[in-house]
Amino acid sequence: MDCVFCSWGFCLRAVELRGVGEMLRGLFEEYQKHLNFFFDRVDVNAARGVYDLFLSCRGMLIFTGVGKSGIIAEKLVMTMSSTGTRAIYLPPMNALHGDIGIVTDKDILVCISKSGETDELLSLIPFAQQKGAKTVAWVSNPNSKLLKSCDMGICLPLSKELCPFGLAPTTSTAIQLIFGDVLSVGLMKGKKFSIDDYAFNHPAGTIGKKVSLTVDELMITGERLPLCSPDDQLKDVLVTLTNKQCGCILIVDPKEHIWGIFTDGDLRRALQKDTTTMLEKQMKDLMTPSFIRIYSGALAWEALCLMQKDPKRKVMILPVLDKDNLVGLIRMHDIVQAGIS
Repeated sequence: MDCVFCSWGFCLRAVELRGVGEMLRGLFEEYQKHLNFFFDRVDVNAARGVYDLFLSCRGMLIFTGVGKSGIIAEKLVMTMSSTGTRAIYLPPMNALHGDIGIVTDKDILVCISKSGETDELLSLIPFAQQKGAKTVAWVSNPNSKLLKSCDMGICLPLSKELCPFGLAPTTSTAIQLIFGDVLSVGLMKGKKFSIDDYAFNHPAGTIGKKVSLTVDELMITGERLPLCSPDDQLKDVLVTLTNKQCGCILIVDPKEHIWGIFTDGDLRRALQKDTTTMLEKQMKDLMTPSFIRIYSGALAWEALCLMQKDPKRKVMILPVLDKDNLVGLIRMHDIVQAGIS
């Protein structure tokens, strides 16, 4: 007989878990409403003014803020710095104790604050303006002192914080980040920041490899390539197919023009039809003449995307061409092993 208390305990636990799930779902929905409030009411014309000022900046964008807003400012500096916009983070207290010396008349000081009443920022504004820098306020209080003190500003519409007490910065920091990210990407477009520029700023890590590592650096070349001629018979190329361990044979003519490809899968399907006659057939009759290929100089990331484009068709290898000439073979295994996924 089952223990009544254990059964009740299980039921209460299930109710508790269901209650937590409902609570979290409710918070997600509430957060979405708060963010939609921002998206529906943000002043695009004011945003355009900030964007134009940033785009015309001849010096640096100097971001500052206190507390959570300061952390958002630091994050935006990192995003902008890596995407073609010169930006630094300047803590307001450090600025007031000597670091304001970095500010010039070519710079723009961006002050991020929910209330717009932060004493440290209000104290900093006059000194930055004395040095000739433009000042910009990002606030969520349209009547704030900071907005009135700066040369330009925008009020980011805020319905309320997700925090039930309305105290912990949640929605306010989210919309600060969203607004900053939109401007960052807008500046990328305005400055025609290219994928090559991005690669130059990200020389290490997974991102760096995705935007810099080319197929030429990973592909199999020379004697390691599994090659045969169009007139070779299947029985004569089996040793090459096995020894090269590339999963395919590439059919080329004497001028290194590629005619087609023959894979391990093609071999299995051919032998299932008729073992005796298939072995005598020439490769030009067995190869696949229309195949996916990639060209020399392309990114390894692009090759991986091509291989994974059709989930119903597994592609593990790609011939690498220079115009019509075969120059190499790249395998998914080598791309993944290089740290790209």
